[in-house]
Amino acid sequence: LGEDCFTVDVSAETFGCTTLRNWRAGAAVNLERAVMAGGRISGHFVSGHVDGVGRVLSRAAAGRSQRFTLEAPAGLERYIAAKGSVCVDGVSLTVNLVRGHRFEVNIVPHTLQATTLGGLAAGAAVNLEVDIMARYVEQLLRGDKHTG
Repeated sequence: LGEDCFTVDVSAETFGCTTLRNWRAGAAVNLERAVMAGGRISGHFVSGHVDGVGRVLSRAAAGRSQRFTLEAPAGLERYIAAKGSVCVDGVSLTVNLVRGHRFEVNIVPHTLQATTLGGLAAGAAVNLEVDIMARYVEQLLRGDKHTG
């Protein structure tokens, strides 16, 4: 931990399923403190794990917000539901619409300014974390039929 920096170790798993390989010195990242046990919970349940790399397909004005259309990699789309949550580059967002591998989110001005999402354009690769509840429900429904 330095005065204006910190160092972390990165596993091969993290390097393989994130956009980390594209980062350069000075790249901005979104960081958020963890919820303390027993504290007020406001927002979505997220773990901070990246499940895969998605892509921004388009960005358009929607009133004062921006509507982003993104594409999830194969296998993650089943965890993304309208009115559910998804993390894009560490920012938890509400999903507005889902069409197969594609989904839409609206991002309000404050979030665009306070995070790295304001700098995203069509074609950008983004880290995605899908809803943790969906993963557990799937595992419970699957029972002993684990397929990997």
